[in-house]
Amino acid sequence: MDAFIETVTDVNKVIYDFVWVKIGLFLLIATGILMTVCTKVFQVSHLGLWWKNTIGSLFTKRVMSHSKEKGSISPFQALCTALAATIGTGNIAGVATALCVGGAGAVFWMWVAAFFGMMTNYSENVLGLYYRRKNKNGEWSGGAMYYISEGLGKKKGCKWIGKVLAVLFSIFTMLAAFGIGSMGQVNKIVANVASAFDVKALSSIKIMGSISLYNIILGLAIMALTALIVLGGLKRIASVAEKVVPFMVVFFIAGSLIIIGVNYANILPALKAIFVNAFKPEAFVGGTLGAAISVAITQGFKRGVFSNEAGLGSSVMVHSNSNIKEPVKQGMWGIFEVFADTMVVCTMTALVVLTSGTFNYHTGELAEGLTDATLVAGAFNSVFSWGNIGSKFIAIAMFLFAFTTVLGWSHYGSKAWEYLFGSKTTVIFKIIHVCTIIFGAVMTSSLAWDISDTFNGLMMIPNLIGVVVLFPLVMKITGNYIDRKVKHKDVTPILSHDPEIQAEAEKDLDKE
Repeated sequence: MDAFIETVTDVNKVIYDFVWVKIGLFLLIATGILMTVCTKVFQVSHLGLWWKNTIGSLFTKRVMSHSKEKGSISPFQALCTALAATIGTGNIAGVATALCVGGAGAVFWMWVAAFFGMMTNYSENVLGLYYRRKNKNGEWSGGAMYYISEGLGKKKGCKWIGKVLAVLFSIFTMLAAFGIGSMGQVNKIVANVASAFDVKALSSIKIMGSISLYNIILGLAIMALTALIVLGGLKRIASVAEKVVPFMVVFFIAGSLIIIGVNYANILPALKAIFVNAFKPEAFVGGTLGAAISVAITQGFKRGVFSNEAGLGSSVMVHSNSNIKEPVKQGMWGIFEVFADTMVVCTMTALVVLTSGTFNYHTGELAEGLTDATLVAGAFNSVFSWGNIGSKFIAIAMFLFAFTTVLGWSHYGSKAWEYLFGSKTTVIFKIIHVCTIIFGAVMTSSLAWDISDTFNGLMMIPNLIGVVVLFPLVMKITGNYIDRKVKHKDVTPILSHDPEIQAEAEKDLDKE
């Protein structure tokens, strides 16, 4: 077992270095800048518009009511399912890892990635709705594989390029569903639950070397619960997500605000460290100044992508199931998704750690007995120390965050499988996905994260190529929406590449 894990580690490192160091980060930030510029900094210039159409419309019947259309869900359910998949361990353990490796400055670069990522996610969702179609079961199917094959593939001389990239994206998405959407999440669930709710009678028993029986039991329990939900299809996943996600976000933010409030005197020093260390990292980051800055940027961007998934093309697969007909409207939910995930939840996590004193952002030292996996729990314990309440709080939050991510990624992976093998066989993928959970329960923390990062990078590349090639179409659809809704011009809406879906969507708009 140890020899196998060592081989996997070596192979993964080679792929990881190629994807992230040589290609991924440059392509990621370049795409975000391109989409920000070509939409005239939409996330800022039309702040009121997207805010009104997202958080400002949450309690309207149009957004909240369940859709009666087969395979279709409400915009709120789409958001919650997307957030279920994005708000995971990256928001807690991922931020802690970024701080430990890249210093406080990594948080600043996480913000930068999120700012530009808002428009990458927006563009993905606009293209996703524009190129979606109905499958043989009468359900919406959309995602990067469709706008790559139908959009990029229709460019002159790009037919086979589009098909190959779409297939590669689908394969990488299924692999990522096993990494970021299964093993990485479950690994953190088990680590935190085993630490906060230790059962020594079980944890002391070792199987196959150093694997704890307690970890195996926890993994099997998570497998059973996951199977119960994901085998019920998207509507069951969305139903669970809309109930759990709002609660877990408010739950975590409230707890974080208490920690930050108790340590209010450290807020300004913490913010100063974030901005100063972004350009002048502390010595513990290592290397020359240039190398240290590179580490901070890399950690910030990687953890930002792991957290909000902007650029992966993943959340498009659930946003495309929304009953919204306007691509731009669903695109605006993509902006809010990144904002809520990184600018709110990740920032709360970072401030909790930096203000609590459990992490010394000058030396990189952690409080005694803490690791990057338990750093946030230790920060909560610094205030809620009685009965280890802080660690239990984070264990519960981690379970909710990570478990809902597993549910969301099950849908993503099944959509990729559907593209390759058809809608009637997606149950096969769901069963395989559920079975991979046990591997996350017994893997080392670092390997589970490294594999997740690698798979993220692999699916990111074909997706971003598609977004970059199709940026003129995003500009056109966005301009059309602004002309109609903001400038009140009488122009024909651009809603779908398919004439039949376009005509049907226009009729639905006339009824609104």
